Amino acid sequence: MEPLSTRGLPRLSWIDTLYSNFNYNTDGYEGDGAEDGKSQDGSETMPFIDESPTMSPQLCAPRGPDGETVSPTPPEGLLPGGDIEKGLEMKKLVLSGFLASEEIYINQLEALLLPMRPLKATATTSQPVLTIQQIETIFYKIQDIFEIHKEFYDALLPNIQQWDEKVTVGHLFQKLASQLGVYKAFVDNYKVALETAEKCSQANSQFQKISENLKVKGPKDSRECTTTVTMEALLYKPIDRVTRSTLVLHDLLKHTPKDHPDFPLLQDALRISQNFLSSINEEIDPRRTAVTTPKGEARQLVKDGFLVEVSEGSRKLRHVFLFTDLLLCAKMKKTAVGRHQQYECKWYIPLADLTFQTLDDSDSCPHVQMLPEHEIEEMKIKISVIKSEIQKEKKAPKGQSRVERLRKKMNEQESWLLLHSPTIPFRIHNKHGKSYQFLLSSDYERSEWRESIQKLQKKDLQACVLSSVELQVLTSSCFKLRTVHNIPVTSNKDDEETPGLYGFLHVIVHSAKGFKESANLYCTLEVDSYGYFVSKAKTRVFRDTTEPQWNEEFEIELEGSQCLRILCYEKCYDKSKLNKDDNEIVDKIMGKGQVQLDPQTVQSKNWHMDVIEMNGIKVEFSMKFTSRDLSLKRTPSKKQSGVFGVKINVVTKRERSKVPYIVRQCIEEVEKRGIDEVGIYRISGVATDIQALKTAFDTNTKDILVMLSDMDINAIAGTLKLYFRELPEPLLTDRLYPAFMEGIALSDPAAKENCMMHLLRSLPDPNLITFLTLLEHLKRVAEKEPINKMSLHNLATVFGPTLLRPSESESTKGQHITSASDIWSHDVMAQVQVLLYYLQHPPISFAELKRNTLYFSTDV
Repeated sequence: MEPLSTRGLPRLSWIDTLYSNFNYNTDGYEGDGAEDGKSQDGSETMPFIDESPTMSPQLCAPRGPDGETVSPTPPEGLLPGGDIEKGLEMKKLVLSGFLASEEIYINQLEALLLPMRPLKATATTSQPVLTIQQIETIFYKIQDIFEIHKEFYDALLPNIQQWDEKVTVGHLFQKLASQLGVYKAFVDNYKVALETAEKCSQANSQFQKISENLKVKGPKDSRECTTTVTMEALLYKPIDRVTRSTLVLHDLLKHTPKDHPDFPLLQDALRISQNFLSSINEEIDPRRTAVTTPKGEARQLVKDGFLVEVSEGSRKLRHVFLFTDLLLCAKMKKTAVGRHQQYECKWYIPLADLTFQTLDDSDSCPHVQMLPEHEIEEMKIKISVIKSEIQKEKKAPKGQSRVERLRKKMNEQESWLLLHSPTIPFRIHNKHGKSYQFLLSSDYERSEWRESIQKLQKKDLQACVLSSVELQVLTSSCFKLRTVHNIPVTSNKDDEETPGLYGFLHVIVHSAKGFKESANLYCTLEVDSYGYFVSKAKTRVFRDTTEPQWNEEFEIELEGSQCLRILCYEKCYDKSKLNKDDNEIVDKIMGKGQVQLDPQTVQSKNWHMDVIEMNGIKVEFSMKFTSRDLSLKRTPSKKQSGVFGVKINVVTKRERSKVPYIVRQCIEEVEKRGIDEVGIYRISGVATDIQALKTAFDTNTKDILVMLSDMDINAIAGTLKLYFRELPEPLLTDRLYPAFMEGIALSDPAAKENCMMHLLRSLPDPNLITFLTLLEHLKRVAEKEPINKMSLHNLATVFGPTLLRPSESESTKGQHITSASDIWSHDVMAQVQVLLYYLQHPPISFAELKRNTLYFSTDV
């Protein structure tokens, strides 16, 4: 089922809205320009939720006064000293605002309960308005919800009235969160309650009059007496309230010091609330009525999103709409400035005629040109550069016009990236005619679309043929109905929105349960990067079990990531079931789920344990995050007897070798059995395996060769990367780092060649020989790019910072770096370019290098 989408935001998880900014005043929440949190009719304004009668519960991004989306902003940690005092004052303001809105909510619940009692009284008479069953269905759990919130309000009020810094309210929110089971029951019944109320209104004019004129009392201190609200609007309030409570918890945490007794209680309440929202998100059926079908049934929008279609051999960005009876593929029409935008229908397939194409005959599927990986990576670097330029121009006087030009350019480049990045085919077929092919970035999306369609196909569907007028009406309605408004590029987001996390996410995948039958099971981990998701790690296959215990740790590099996905697969060993298309994953997805990478949660030094629920399966995992500047610090080893964290010349002298033993052995093993491995050096190895190898090399154990032959190849690749990362100074040395940065920036090819070769000659012999050995190895890996998908550029991206990053941040001295993303875009790009230069260079011989004498000074 399609998650409830945020309006005006790219299609990320809808739980993003929990981290949105919103304003408080003493009369409740402000919204949409209404005064004192009230709309023009006097009812409470709901800036976050679309309350259109034809819509289902749909979480929406908050709107600013001009109607534009207000972007989500993550919480910031509190500063010490006076800011703690200020934070506690803010906490009081947050609570006061919430208390005021809680009073309004209780009055709304009371207004719902008011007609329930007389309706019950007449149900047993000879002329009942409604039957007991209808009353119980419509007002299901309202009384319980009312009592929960009345008790909460009565307990919170005196705490606000007698406020001081020692006041604790966390236990009240924790208790409120623990009673969310009542809301679960309400949500499960919500659709039936609305339908029953609607039917009863049509059948009984007396009830219709009651349901359209419910009176809600105004707050005690308000001059407003009562407002008139419909029953449908009031029945929606409990669904909105859970979201509102969760938003408040997030803000309370932001303004509560970590050592305050409330902090762990509020954190627990937030965790419970978020898990609850995630669970109902999967279950609420959207009721987005579009148009009426010829048979008189409501055609409803179930899911929509931007997909890349392969059309006439080229990639086209489409907006695809899944309705209850058909799939419609549209493109945005070009219209004059200021004109209302419209969609043009490219094609549609009735779901009754739709099948998923898995034909072996490759001629039946359009062929599409895949771009080399390095072009994709180069575009990411260009986007990073523009982002940095935008940040600089925003601080410059009169820089606004240039900012707009840069934004336009960035939008074009990000759109190009979205169009050319996806590679996973998703094929659909009209059994009476043509086949269509989309390209997606992740197996997660493909399975979401497939499951949504298959779920609808379980119903008794009839094939439909739309007349040109009907098709036009349906296509016109798409613009209004869409839930995904913008293509997912960062230039669509507000400047203040979280840029995501840059650094390393450590994830331990512990175990899973909930499988009905024994199977061969494994998990993959994906994180978002530049608007699409990439696979970063994979656990080993746990054979023939219902309760796999992986307990594997991975280190995943993040580039502005906001979301982690876990997919659980059943491994297919049956060769007869293999699909001939090498891009098609043949293993069966057993479950999938995702979590937001909330900076406040993951940036603590401690592990954060969590559970993802997916199709009845529960996967237990832990994670913690290290920012790029912290994770990349070089710390020399205190023990000089090992190899990790020890100077390379010390190791080679002790071993009486030209290249450290660890480098030679890891390279040999990767070339022996890892050179064909997809994503070698990019896919993370299991952290515990890497640590075991690190210990073995450090202690010079005799079993090292046996260990290497038995160990997963990604762990061996990870050990080699870790060795270079932990050198006390980079392989290409601190002394020469500024010269490497200057050399790579030279424009004249001859000058650059002289400089770059002279810099290599200036390296100490152990560093130079080791570097040349690694260089030739990486070139051999890249020769297998068609199989392992690792180009020279990919390898330069992985190894560049590892081999060049200085032990102290020499490169940032004198620069004003505004964020972690700037660190990436400044230094790291140059480090990648240095290694790429040498990888693309004809073979470099140590003897030849030392023989040639070129005059070029490295003095700066």
